[in-house]
Amino acid sequence: MEGDFIKLNKKLLPLSWLYGLGVNFRNMLFEMNILKSKSYAVPVISVGNITVGGTGKTPHVEYLIRLLQNQFSVATLSRGYKRKSSGFVLATPETPMNMIGDEPYQIKQKYPKVTVAVDAKRTRGIEHLTHDSSTKETDVIVLDDAFQHRYVKPGVNILLVDYHRPIVYDKLLPAGRLREPLKGKNRADIVIVTKCPKDLKPMDFRVLTKQMNLYPYQQLFFTTLEYDRMRKMFTAAKESPLSLEDLNDYHVLLLTGIASPKQIYYDVMPHAKSVKSLAYGDHHDFKQKDIQHINKTFASMPSPKVIITTEKDMVRLESIEGLSDEVRNNLYVLPVRISFMLEGEATFNENIIGYVRKNSRNSILAKGKDDHKSQDGHHPGNRPRTISFRNN
Repeated sequence: MEGDFIKLNKKLLPLSWLYGLGVNFRNMLFEMNILKSKSYAVPVISVGNITVGGTGKTPHVEYLIRLLQNQFSVATLSRGYKRKSSGFVLATPETPMNMIGDEPYQIKQKYPKVTVAVDAKRTRGIEHLTHDSSTKETDVIVLDDAFQHRYVKPGVNILLVDYHRPIVYDKLLPAGRLREPLKGKNRADIVIVTKCPKDLKPMDFRVLTKQMNLYPYQQLFFTTLEYDRMRKMFTAAKESPLSLEDLNDYHVLLLTGIASPKQIYYDVMPHAKSVKSLAYGDHHDFKQKDIQHINKTFASMPSPKVIITTEKDMVRLESIEGLSDEVRNNLYVLPVRISFMLEGEATFNENIIGYVRKNSRNSILAKGKDDHKSQDGHHPGNRPRTISFRNN
């Protein structure tokens, strides 16, 4: 239910107060224009949150890629968390995961035609993307996890809020998981409540809408997780996909190294005979002791059994040595995507496409294209209307 993942450490509230002083002072410097936010000629869409991890940024970034890639030259730019490189790195299909980070690597493998770059300094990254010879024709840049990176002023600022961790109930770090005070949400043009249960009632949506307390210039959407058919991770039997509905007779070991795996656990549990979870920290670097524990845990489970992991974990597991043959032969990857609730997909698509078309450096040609639907969308929609966010 809503708010059921929130755990506060009230003993740390004094430290949260001190942390808040620092964050408020930094934000004040931007509001007073002492620290500068830079706008760009190329359309920039930021996807982020004001909490630490677990709101579903990557599936939402992938949704934007699918929505835009057939009409525009799309680039994604992220920090590249835990990568073993520095500065600006432009990914190729051969770039190893440790040079760009697990999430950018996942995106590049799934969408090889999309430009994927990493740079902790987003302004420098955008300058590279818009001026380097190989990427200067980029039509739109999607910033991953850049809500607090205020040196860039995006044309559309999308804030993600986990249904299970409403920001109105959370506290600042370290007592809670807020990166900045609640009023930071006012910078968002679009707010999306993510990971919503599929059985929410109209009253639930009204309560959530009231809790968010948004301004008229802000738009609110709700998304839920959808799962595609699972495929075996290793090549032995990729031709044997499984759906969640196929798990009725299976005991499942759910192996995750993501920030918030509980929703996946709850979604898998009704379909399986039993579910055991091995949950590691976000972006976990699997060591041999972890591999041994995985092997031992899976070996102890009754048959028939499968082990399920996420796409994000797959990119960190695929080169790991030491997985037992039993694990390798039964290890499935569960693809996740998002879908909009309350018939919000068409409106969201219109808004994003309208913004990019209006602000694209190649806007005359872009306006001549009329297919504004995402590849996985099914809403017919009308001609995209031009939108006007407060900052555009």
